[in-house]
Amino acid sequence: MSENPTNTLETHDADKAEKIDAQPELTPEKKPVLAIVIGALILVGLIVGLFFLARAEGQVVSQVRDIFIILMALMMVVIGVALVVLIIQLANLTNLLQHEIKPILNSTTDTVNTLKGTVRFLSDNVSEPVIKLNESLASIKKLVDIFRLKR
Repeated sequence: MSENPTNTLETHDADKAEKIDAQPELTPEKKPVLAIVIGALILVGLIVGLFFLARAEGQVVSQVRDIFIILMALMMVVIGVALVVLIIQLANLTNLLQHEIKPILNSTTDTVNTLKGTVRFLSDNVSEPVIKLNESLASIKKLVDIFRLKR
């Protein structure tokens, strides 16, 4: 009885995790095969159902027809609701683009223009004088070298 209850719980939890990990997973190669098998079973079920429906009495056929009409109407309602949701989401996206993305783009454009001005200023006031100084020093050095050769 020297074992802690927490250690027992931890061991039990670890065993559960191992059992969960040991369950077989669907590999990418098995998924298409499973989809084909399910599709084939649904197709066979439909064919068998149509066979029995064709052999049934007229009253059963009319009841099945009525059920399918009701299901089609429900599907139309679901599609209509989905279209309304889609239109609302499209309106939200348009609103987002106009009121949030556009100001961000304008701010970015202003920042880029400011950066261009800063680069132009640094180029005019720092880089060009240093380049001109290097040109002058190089020409003076060349003159000194020319006068040394003549001596």
